[in-house]
Amino acid sequence: MRASIFAAALIAVVSQATPSLATDYGIGKPATPAEIAGWNIDIAPNGAGLPPGHGSVSDGARVYADKCAGCHGADGLGKPMPALAGGAGTMGSAKPDKTVGSFWPYATTLYDYIHRAMPFNAPQTLAPDEVYAVSAYVLYLNHLVPENAVLDATSLPAVAMPERGKFVSGYVPDRPGEH
Repeated sequence: MRASIFAAALIAVVSQATPSLATDYGIGKPATPAEIAGWNIDIAPNGAGLPPGHGSVSDGARVYADKCAGCHGADGLGKPMPALAGGAGTMGSAKPDKTVGSFWPYATTLYDYIHRAMPFNAPQTLAPDEVYAVSAYVLYLNHLVPENAVLDATSLPAVAMPERGKFVSGYVPDRPGEH
């Protein structure tokens, strides 16, 4: 009897203390479809969201030299920022190199990241053709596309990343205290 009275009292207190999700504070406004579209710039692993355009390895080498090499090194090997190339086959090691070719499961993620965050000092300033070109060049540095490759919204998602099958959804570490 006391337990049910206590439970009823607890429910009454909690329901009064929990604010309604429909509370209107009188500030802001609903986002318009155009405002949402401006922030909806993600690229899915299957390529959904990739814009029109294309870029070649040779064009990418020029854009990379101008806008990327100062941070990632002339050949993508890093310094002062992380390396983008190298590390092939290190995924199964105790300390894998986390480069594009050794650690990324989808080539489209490269486009997404470059478009969203690079160059570091001026993110989102590269045109789609420049992003495709830099993506092509970085994939070339990792020996994943040939020197004559031209990437676009169809060919970029088709690039087979060597570590794709080593990422598992729902992975649970086998170490004490991490379950």
